[in-house]
Amino acid sequence: MNASASPAVGAAAPDFSLTDDAGTSQSLSAQRGRWVVLFFYPKDFTSGCTDEVCDFRDLTPDFEAAGATVWSVSVLDAASKAKFKAKHGLTFPLLADPDHEVAERYGAWVEKKNYGKTYWGIGRTTFLIDPDGNVARVWHKVKVEGHAAEVLEAVREAAA
Repeated sequence: MNASASPAVGAAAPDFSLTDDAGTSQSLSAQRGRWVVLFFYPKDFTSGCTDEVCDFRDLTPDFEAAGATVWSVSVLDAASKAKFKAKHGLTFPLLADPDHEVAERYGAWVEKKNYGKTYWGIGRTTFLIDPDGNVARVWHKVKVEGHAAEVLEAVREAAA
C-alpha cells in the first residue's frame, strides 16, 4: 500500500459521497457556497478521538456563525458513527469511510507505528475547504488539544 499525498492548498478538494451516522449519503459538492471543515480521526470511542469530536461539537455554533459546516470522517461504519454521535451528543455529520477510499484521496491514510507494530490507519488531518470547493488550509499530524479552536480562528480569518 502506498501513501498518497494530500491535495495542496489552492487545489480542488476531491469530491466524494459517504454515508453519515443517520445512513444518509453526504456529498462534498453539495456544500458548495459554504466553508467546510473536514477532519479525519482514527477511530470512534477512543479517548483522543472523543476529545477531538467533543471539542468540535462544543464550537459547532461558532463554526456555523462563521458560515462553516463541520464534517468528520473515520473508517468505522455508519452504525458505529450513530452510537458514537448519540453517546457524546454530537451535532455534526460523522461520515463512514470503511474502505478508507476518501482518507486515501486526502492523504490521511498513513503508515503508523505503535509499540513496534507497523500498520495503516487514519492520521489526524484537517482540511478547510472554501465555498468554491478548493482547499484553503491543511493541518497534518493534528494534536487534539486546542485544534478545534485553531481551526475556528482560521475559518474566521478566511471568511472575513
